[in-house]
Amino acid sequence: MKALVVSSLSPDLSGCAIEEVADPVRRPGQLLVRVRAASLNYPDLLMTRGAYQLKPALPFIPGMEMAGTVLEADPDSGFSIGDRVVCGTRLGAFADVIACDAATARHIPDRLDFAAAASVGAAYLTAYVALVRLAAVQPGEWVMVHGATGGVGLAAVDLAKALGARVIATSRSAGKLAIVANEHAPAATLTVPGFREAVKDLSGGGADVVFDPVGGDVFDESTRCIAFGGRLLVVGFTAGRIATVPTNIPLIKGFSVIGVRAGEYGRQFPDRGRENLDAVWQLAAEGRVRPRVERRYPLTDWRDAFAAMAASDMVGKLVIEP
Repeated sequence: MKALVVSSLSPDLSGCAIEEVADPVRRPGQLLVRVRAASLNYPDLLMTRGAYQLKPALPFIPGMEMAGTVLEADPDSGFSIGDRVVCGTRLGAFADVIACDAATARHIPDRLDFAAAASVGAAYLTAYVALVRLAAVQPGEWVMVHGATGGVGLAAVDLAKALGARVIATSRSAGKLAIVANEHAPAATLTVPGFREAVKDLSGGGADVVFDPVGGDVFDESTRCIAFGGRLLVVGFTAGRIATVPTNIPLIKGFSVIGVRAGEYGRQFPDRGRENLDAVWQLAAEGRVRPRVERRYPLTDWRDAFAAMAASDMVGKLVIEP
């Protein structure tokens, strides 16, 4: 089969190439799945540079989540040949075929195609753990979502709206924010930097919750417009700079800084982890959240997809279709 293989780590993807590799061999308890769509996530890009907390042994096939059709399954697995399934994999999704654990696979809701289904898991699970489990967002609260045009940010906008929050969506691109406004109708959209006073005016003092996958200057400014008792969710650092905060600021303003690692949350609390996934997929099946696929790329055009991810050139998700 063909797969995208990372043979060496580099900042410019020079260690990555499409290669012919042996088909995976399914073990008991696994499904063998023909990959129809694999969602591209920012950690996939970071792993090609060795800049993510998960550092697989070389060589490896990246790709954290995929959707496809079952080729082989155990008779008692609950899955049959031809079933449409989605599965989070951490690695291996950017390939023609993958072996994944049946326990982590799910049937795809009828309303979702393969690309949309592959775009639910990581983004919406991160948003759910952040907003529901850690921040306990309540209807009517002001939730500011940074990086709102990216896959995770847009999922947070979508979910916060479903939770009844009043959402302020931010991005550096006014053009991308116009798409978010049209499709999700947040209470407001703001370009960054320079959002501090507007947020305070809109919310009557400050945002109750800040969802921040950006970091850097955006984090710094967020500490100046968060409400007393607010929750500042640290999701990532796409800006490149890991921010620091003088502890007198959260002391005086009474807000919490909360780190978000959705996968690790599920590993630490397995029962809650399963509940989180059940809740996310129930929302998707009911159409209460709607993943947005910006573009689809054949596997041969993987480099274009990774370049678009590096440049944040999308509203929503980028999908590779082997």
